Amino acid sequence: MTRLLERLTPCGPVVDPKAAERAHETITRRVGEAAPSVEAAWPALAPVFAASPYLTGLARRDGKRLPLILEGDPEARLAQILAQAEAVAAEPDFETARRALRELKADLHLLTALCDLGGVWDLDAVTGALTRFADAVLHASLAQAVRLEVARGALTHVGEGPEGPAPGLFCIAMGKHGAFELNYSSDIDFSIFYAPEALPVADGVEPQGVAVRIANHLGRLLAERTADGYVFRIDLRLRPDPSSTPPAMPIDAALDYYESVGQNWERAAHIKARICAGDFARGQAFLAELQPFIWRKNLDFAAIADIHSIKRQIHAYKVDDRLTAKGADLKLGRGGIREIEFFVQTQQLILGGRHPDLRSPRTLEALAALSEAGHVTPEDRDYLIKAYRDLRALEHRAQMIADDQTHKLPESDADRKKVAALWGHAALRSFDAVVGNILKGVNRRYGALFKGEEELSSRFGSLVFTGVEDDPETLATLKRMGFSHPERVAATIRGWHHGHIAATRTERGRELFTRLAPRLLDAANATGAPDDAFNRFGDFFSSLSSGVQIQSLFLAQPRLFELIVEVMAFAPRLASTLARRPTALDALLDPAFFGPIEMPKDAPWDPADFEGAMDAARRLFRDQSFRIGVRVISGTAGARDAGAAFADLADLIVGGLAPAALAEVERLGGEFPGQVAVVALGKAGSREMTAKSDLDLMTLYASDDPAGMSGMSGIKGWSADSFYARFTQRLTSALSAPTGEGTLYEVDLKLRPSGTKGPVAVSYAAFEDYYEREAETWELQALTRARVIWASSPAFKARAEAAIAAALRRARDPRKTAVDVLEMRQLMEDERPGKGDWDLKLTPGGLVDIEFAAQFLQLVHAAGGGPLAQNTGEALAALGRAKLGDPAALTALESAWRLEQDLSQLLKVALEDGHDPDTEPKAFRALLARAGGVREFRSLKTKLAKAKTEARGAFEAVVKG
Repeated sequence: MTRLLERLTPCGPVVDPKAAERAHETITRRVGEAAPSVEAAWPALAPVFAASPYLTGLARRDGKRLPLILEGDPEARLAQILAQAEAVAAEPDFETARRALRELKADLHLLTALCDLGGVWDLDAVTGALTRFADAVLHASLAQAVRLEVARGALTHVGEGPEGPAPGLFCIAMGKHGAFELNYSSDIDFSIFYAPEALPVADGVEPQGVAVRIANHLGRLLAERTADGYVFRIDLRLRPDPSSTPPAMPIDAALDYYESVGQNWERAAHIKARICAGDFARGQAFLAELQPFIWRKNLDFAAIADIHSIKRQIHAYKVDDRLTAKGADLKLGRGGIREIEFFVQTQQLILGGRHPDLRSPRTLEALAALSEAGHVTPEDRDYLIKAYRDLRALEHRAQMIADDQTHKLPESDADRKKVAALWGHAALRSFDAVVGNILKGVNRRYGALFKGEEELSSRFGSLVFTGVEDDPETLATLKRMGFSHPERVAATIRGWHHGHIAATRTERGRELFTRLAPRLLDAANATGAPDDAFNRFGDFFSSLSSGVQIQSLFLAQPRLFELIVEVMAFAPRLASTLARRPTALDALLDPAFFGPIEMPKDAPWDPADFEGAMDAARRLFRDQSFRIGVRVISGTAGARDAGAAFADLADLIVGGLAPAALAEVERLGGEFPGQVAVVALGKAGSREMTAKSDLDLMTLYASDDPAGMSGMSGIKGWSADSFYARFTQRLTSALSAPTGEGTLYEVDLKLRPSGTKGPVAVSYAAFEDYYEREAETWELQALTRARVIWASSPAFKARAEAAIAAALRRARDPRKTAVDVLEMRQLMEDERPGKGDWDLKLTPGGLVDIEFAAQFLQLVHAAGGGPLAQNTGEALAALGRAKLGDPAALTALESAWRLEQDLSQLLKVALEDGHDPDTEPKAFRALLARAGGVREFRSLKTKLAKAKTEARGAFEAVVKG
């Protein structure tokens, strides 16, 4: 065993003698009796501590740290640190474990730096030590995280043996961590996957919640800064679709993702993947299953071109164009480490599927293998190997100065001299020249890779928009793609390339658009309405104040981009919303976007600010209705979900604006001693709303005065009818008046007692009297859909609901009710006949027939305890269960209702009223067919006609008896 102090050699000159002297004094005093060891090693230590405040701090903070390192064998000391890190897994106290890991990281950092700078360890030994330590602390931290979940009762035990602390859960190291190539201040890239059925969760505990909390615990253990520092920054973003998935993913979901939408850049990322902690057997099996995805044996031209684009992407917009040392980005800049890595990885992806010997995760090993196989010349191999080692050494030294996760050489000469000294250079000019030559040499070789490759285009042909003149082949391609005016499209795109709009005004924005343009044109073609899709996208794109973030999002999430282009093609109203308010797109960025459609629990505004509440409500309406509409277009929300979501949105808005309207009336006229409720009728009441539904409302009020309505408001002395009429008017205005934020709903109060002839607000006594003595059958039909959506108190809400139920459950003559229903239906057919086969509301067998049938049966059976349900589908189902109608008729009605609701949701989102789907693009007709549960549009028309015929017959059978 050889002590480290006997093996150290000076790394370079002492760049700051005063700093070195200060370090010498404080460290000598701190180490006490071990000072002789420091003195013996000082010629090698002085250049280090003169340049690096961070390393000086590590030596000074703990008087035992430096002597232990200097007086021991470095390999033995490393083994001790790794063993101690592994032992933290058994530490019973979480905070003690956190402190221990941070102290061990400090030990490891000082040991590694001295061995690197002192010429004791080569690059492999340095990166290997850092990576082995990362593995050890990740294993220990995983055990600690599991221990926390056991303590809270979510897991039954901490696992032992090869299954790891959490059986079924494992961590996959990615990037430099996966390849044992960690740099000095590197973060660690890993992904967490788990088998839900294997996790030892307690009864009633969801595995996903446990796995996500474990991921969060790892962040606290490793990345959270405390008084003792941090261990590693962690990056979990290399998992599938990180913007919309939890930090820990089920294995099956991950495999499905890679098999269906995995990208070539993800294949490249997995070249370096390995299991580093947790259930090793499951991890190895997972990686084995990914091998066909990573290493494809057969690649067509498009796949190879896409792999090439990885190289061009990095070169195009993750670089610093300067090829000088000053401020050079050693990792991402031209001639940097990333160019060497992608020089290797792009060739591995293309060749490795058929040649397993080219699959090494380690950059230099893979480079040597490529050379051995004849794909890289020996001269380029030798140059790039040396350049890689030099750049990694420079990167380490830049990071050692202050433990910064930097990959850049300092801009200032004084700071750059420190890096130069740690690399053995006394003269800054010679240092800069050497670094500049390395960068130029790497960049020259990188630029020659895939040299002369054809630009990515479309399957329809060439797409070139450079220069100022139209490319003839591009115009032919655009014509083949279905564009009516190829010259106009080409001119528009060329203008965007030239920075004529804000989204492409920056160099980064233009370079992003270079990649986005072919995808936009292909996506527009796929809709079957390329002109509409492109033109509406142009309105949206031109309205952006900046295009970098949006374009990056579209490139990173191609399915989201395709969905947006579909919206542009098929939903003019939604497209217009996006063009006017691009922030509506934020709703789609929510990771839970494709999950259950849920509204906020409470309105996000202050009811005391009436005008502010109106604006906030319109912003909420815009964002949420856009979100629901896109879900309908995408086919990920059925009619029941969409109708309920639109109704929930209306409930939320009314429930937030009603208190604001009441507060505003009280501000003007004083408080009134009474109660009020808002009742939704029509589609809002039955929770069958569509994108274009209005709000049918009724306000119901009562004075607290048991003698009647003799109360007066506190300031103006308004009576109950006057006070609540003003409330109703304020609420109607809040819901319907346009503001700077747009509009909400059209509000209809005509379904209240006496319609337009009666007061706008209905007293409780008048409500009871009217529905007992005067209400016609059609008004009672409307009341079957009545739903109290807001009340000034829970007690009054219950009272209003009881009054509605009492009105509906009064005994009535079935025969007279049937005659009234049939007469009303005939009147509607005479005055408002259906407008064609796609009028799903008014044509025979349409929604009105179905609703009337359900309402009739509820009215005639309610007095006998029959079911009451506002929603038509639920009412039909309940009537069927109660055997209160012909089973075949009820089945026909319910089936037709579901079909027509599914189609109505999509039609209302996508088309203006009166548009004939027969004239819409083929792709939209396919969407309609999918919504209707058939493969072809022609089949949908047949299915719809049959359903309407059966529904009409069922309506007549039910009502006529």
